[in-house]
Amino acid sequence: MKSVTINSLFAIILGCLFCNIAAAKIYDHIALYGQSKYSPNFKAFEYINPNAPQGGKIILPAYGTFDNFNPYIFKGVAASFVPALTMETLGFSPTDDPFTVYPLLAKKFDLPEDKSYVGFILNENARFADGSPVTADDVVFSFNAIMQKGSPVYKMYYADVDKVEKINDREVRFYFKPNTENKELPMILSQFTIFSAKDWEGREFDTPSLQPPLGSGPYVVEDFQVNKYVAFKKNPHYWGKDLPTRRGFYNFEQIRYDYYQDTTVTLQALFSGNIDAREEYIAKIWMTGYDNDLIKSGKIIKETVKHNNPATLQNFAFNVRHDKFKDRRVRQALDLAFNFEWANEKLFYNQYKRLTSYFTNTGMEATGLPEGRELQILSAYKDQLPDDVFTEEYQPTVNPQINNPRENLKKAVALLKSAGYDFKDGKMVNLTTGEPLEVEILSNSANGTTFTKVMLPYIENLRKIGIKAVFRNLEVNIFKNRLDNFDFDMAIISYPVSQLPGNEQREYWGSQAADMNGSNNVIGIKNPVVDGLIKGLVSAQQKEDYVAYVRALDRVLLHENYMIFQWYSPVQRVAYWDKFGQPQTEIKTGFQPFTWWAKEQ
Repeated sequence: MKSVTINSLFAIILGCLFCNIAAAKIYDHIALYGQSKYSPNFKAFEYINPNAPQGGKIILPAYGTFDNFNPYIFKGVAASFVPALTMETLGFSPTDDPFTVYPLLAKKFDLPEDKSYVGFILNENARFADGSPVTADDVVFSFNAIMQKGSPVYKMYYADVDKVEKINDREVRFYFKPNTENKELPMILSQFTIFSAKDWEGREFDTPSLQPPLGSGPYVVEDFQVNKYVAFKKNPHYWGKDLPTRRGFYNFEQIRYDYYQDTTVTLQALFSGNIDAREEYIAKIWMTGYDNDLIKSGKIIKETVKHNNPATLQNFAFNVRHDKFKDRRVRQALDLAFNFEWANEKLFYNQYKRLTSYFTNTGMEATGLPEGRELQILSAYKDQLPDDVFTEEYQPTVNPQINNPRENLKKAVALLKSAGYDFKDGKMVNLTTGEPLEVEILSNSANGTTFTKVMLPYIENLRKIGIKAVFRNLEVNIFKNRLDNFDFDMAIISYPVSQLPGNEQREYWGSQAADMNGSNNVIGIKNPVVDGLIKGLVSAQQKEDYVAYVRALDRVLLHENYMIFQWYSPVQRVAYWDKFGQPQTEIKTGFQPFTWWAKEQ
């Protein structure tokens, strides 16, 4: 080894230092693809009123029960809106630019050219509700607490993060694992909730608690009664009120959520003035339940609100861990017995559309036959896929004659026979095991009587093909416990769908999540092709590749019939007392009451 002088060593160190500085870039935002909508010096988002009046109160409904204020742990039933109102994240993505993250707790973003990490430079003004500063230590604590003691699903969601490191009091970095090509990772790391490390001293993060966490958000919990209500008041010292990402939001002085066990009960709560606004989930009630003087006089406004939201993935989910559902033909047969057209006409006043994709209303649905880049991707798995993935366009079951499902039931019987079943004493029986095909279908009490009316004709159709089905409407906490432990045959569940499908797909459909109690892969999917496609969409660097992987994943999931699609509404149905102002915008924002304000009385 050659000797090195002190001067030359200093020059080398200095050169390397400037090399690292040059490699790092500081940004005002994180844009996943292309340009962001808003310039660095923007003052407010276009779909809000930055000069909205402040004050007043709004009361909204919540459903079910709660025994916990921390939704990030496996145990308990959390009041999930508590962190949303009282705590902040590092960045924020607006409704009209969901592929970009703008500053919130973080004022700047550090993204090196080699994409080996993402750094967040914290706003020096960021404060918790007790006045203490939000520091890098709080960010490190929050991430480690969620990873080590939070629900197991977060270990999967953030699986590509190698470590989190404090650089100084106001800067933190998340280093990625070698060879990670997760383009979405900087964005999703900007969106997890930041706790106060000091607030959790002497407390167990993974134990349900009704001590409201110390937050840095616009509100604090003022009062609550378990399973009755949670009341919030605005923090008068909220540090972020003038941020462009917060201006025009959270204008009420007080917000309160009252708990109900049934969505139908809240209609009378609205009419009696106990709540101020509600979203209507039942088509029949929307058409027939609002014919009164409060509506006619305009004291309560009934409105359909346009939105650009992806359709919620509402479905009858199969538990494919059970032997009777392992055969795709059995799942197809049970799908054929569901008569959506009848339900839509007789029960829903034709207000709904049938879901046709795992990503309905995103623009990334699998349609037609695979072609182009999508076909290239799927061809790599050709030997592992059914032929119909390439030869048949997926179509949800349609009943040509609404009142006569006979043709579809004949098809269902043929499928069951090909899967090793046949009639015996009027029952559909597995010819190998001798066991009759019986199904228990679960729902939760928050759905009220809605699904009972839907289920009666479905159960009758199943009876006609020899299948005994039982429908059970469970209390919310019992329903959650059974799903968490995969103790069900079929269940009525809903998946929120992101405008940017990414890491959450591992937890929805990935093999690793299938054996993880409490995960969202309640179906139990273990499909190596699905795993490969999820990996591909997460690591895609170009938008064209990303969209192709999403469509390929959609197509494979569709052809496996892991669920029976239900329905969605292209609009949100909302009723509210005429005492609120709203931003006037052409942007399809959907129902966003936290951009509203109280009118002067």
